Amino acid sequence: MSVAETELPTIKRPTAYEQWLTDEGLTVVEGLFIEDLRTVELGTWERRGCRAAVARLEGTEDVNDAHIIEIAPSGEMAPERHLYEEITYVVSGRGSTTVWNSAGTRTTFEWNAGSVFSVPLNAYAQHFNGSGSQPARFYTVTSAPLVMRMFHNRSFIYDCDFDFTDRFGSDKDDFSGAGTAYQSRVWESRFIPDAAGIELKSWAARGAGGSNVMLEIADNSLCGHVSEFPVGTYKKAHRHNAGAHVIILGGTGFSLLWREGEPVRKVDWRQGSIVVPPERWFHQHFNTGTTPARYLALRWGSKKYPLFKQFLIDRPTTEGGDQIEYQDEDPSVRATFEAELAEHGARSRMGEVYERAARLQDRAAGQSG
Repeated sequence: MSVAETELPTIKRPTAYEQWLTDEGLTVVEGLFIEDLRTVELGTWERRGCRAAVARLEGTEDVNDAHIIEIAPSGEMAPERHLYEEITYVVSGRGSTTVWNSAGTRTTFEWNAGSVFSVPLNAYAQHFNGSGSQPARFYTVTSAPLVMRMFHNRSFIYDCDFDFTDRFGSDKDDFSGAGTAYQSRVWESRFIPDAAGIELKSWAARGAGGSNVMLEIADNSLCGHVSEFPVGTYKKAHRHNAGAHVIILGGTGFSLLWREGEPVRKVDWRQGSIVVPPERWFHQHFNTGTTPARYLALRWGSKKYPLFKQFLIDRPTTEGGDQIEYQDEDPSVRATFEAELAEHGARSRMGEVYERAARLQDRAAGQSG
């Protein structure tokens, strides 16, 4: 006996991750960016014993998310282990974290505002606020959306007893800040004492005197980088995967973001702002302040344990890459930058860059002619 289409049940339902958000009663922050993560309003996360919100921004596209967590003065979070990766940036406060597993490895380390660390995969962890008068706030990027949608079984995600001793064991329990340097500006560690003070190396290919360090953290596929660019300059536009949480550590400026062929969106930022460019959206960062602009990006893209497609973020689009060179950018980009500088009473330091771009443009025109 046939049944009318309208009488059949729908298979559509919330994803496992969306259902988790509902069941946990978490406040969700949406949009393209966060103006100041230090003032984001939080709800209560009863199960973890803290105040919290989840940043499910447009550019995360549910490949990752971020948990904005606040621990009360002298407070502590409930211990937990889980099968999704996480990297934490300490927004404010000071305290300590104890990490342990069933194999017998246990360690405790201290953190302060500006620290970056990762609890290793499926290790138990408990966070403690070391101040009796001030709350501590985290911004923790996690792979929870991906893992929950993949397995859609919370008991497996939270109750699995497997210890990843290749990530956290007797010879992998150092949260002192020690690490290993590699070629191409890569630094590997489990703990970064201060992202705002970490040493950077020149990255000429990204333009305008910028510098950078790539971060490999706790054997994760999630990773990060810290970049800085001088006063009166801007970086070349490029595009990459979704889920890169750009946290402004210092400076004042703006970013332009656009999907190819669509209108440009502008975001103004300062210390504490966060923007997450969506998948394959070009984006470009501009410094209109009086100090160098520095940001921390927590994202997919580990060079040691790659998971998604690796974009050619510093190769020109004219050569099959994903970066727009200065000589190829739309004239409106420079006009917008100059107008913003004038409004802020600042001065451009892009003169030599513009001259070099003009020479390259003339050379390309001559070759094509």
